[in-house]
Amino acid sequence: MSWGALYAQLGGVNKHSTSLGKIWLSVLFIFRITILVLAAESVWGDEQSDFTCNTQQPGCKNVCYDHFFPVSHIRLWCLQLIFVSTPALLVAMHVAYRKRGDKRTMMASNGAEKTTVTDLETLKKRRLPITGTLWWTYTMSLFFRLIFEGGFMYALYFVYDGFQMPRLVKCEQWPCPNKVDCFISRPTEKTVFTIFMVSSSALCIVLNVAELGYLIIKALMRCSARSNKRNRRYAHTDSGSRDNTLLQNKKNEMMLSSSTDSSSNKTMR
Repeated sequence: MSWGALYAQLGGVNKHSTSLGKIWLSVLFIFRITILVLAAESVWGDEQSDFTCNTQQPGCKNVCYDHFFPVSHIRLWCLQLIFVSTPALLVAMHVAYRKRGDKRTMMASNGAEKTTVTDLETLKKRRLPITGTLWWTYTMSLFFRLIFEGGFMYALYFVYDGFQMPRLVKCEQWPCPNKVDCFISRPTEKTVFTIFMVSSSALCIVLNVAELGYLIIKALMRCSARSNKRNRRYAHTDSGSRDNTLLQNKKNEMMLSSSTDSSSNKTMR
């Protein structure tokens, strides 16, 4: 797997995201992917070779290891990072689609010959606001991130019965002759890395929840501003119509008064 290619793809989304989204991407690559590639893989590199049991029965060690470690921590974390990053790639696809439509509109309005390279570069570097359909795509990506993060954390807890690596496990799976003792290599170090990765995942969940709340609040503020603007426009229109009605009533009263005065003058004559 090329984590650099994944970072290049997510980096394009980074300039269109919020400040919390930029922090999330930094936490994802610095505290999770970097630690996973540089340290965690070497820690779990001997998990099967140094898994020893106090029996020489053929196949017992392999069966016990498969029973207590059905999925490797490293592979589970890699799968988690892939699933968590996928919604951000959907946002990147949405942004690319929007920019392609803007490019076609620009070339249609200005003409293909008049559209310069500078205009295309400016369009490419332009930051899209998170509104409209992009807001829905972004918020849905955050929602799926939360589901994947929580689901994989629960799977890790459920599969290994907690986040602490035991020193000794007792196995009585077939073909073991009886209940045998099996020992895990470097359990304390693996426990420390497991807690660190789980804490990083929890921090990403907090950032995603905060960003989702921020986007919802901003959307509500925009809706409130549009509603207030519409109400002021209607109020101004109603006020103008009322002023015109009052002015017309005054004119009618003056005309009626003048006609009444002229008729009274004629009567006196």
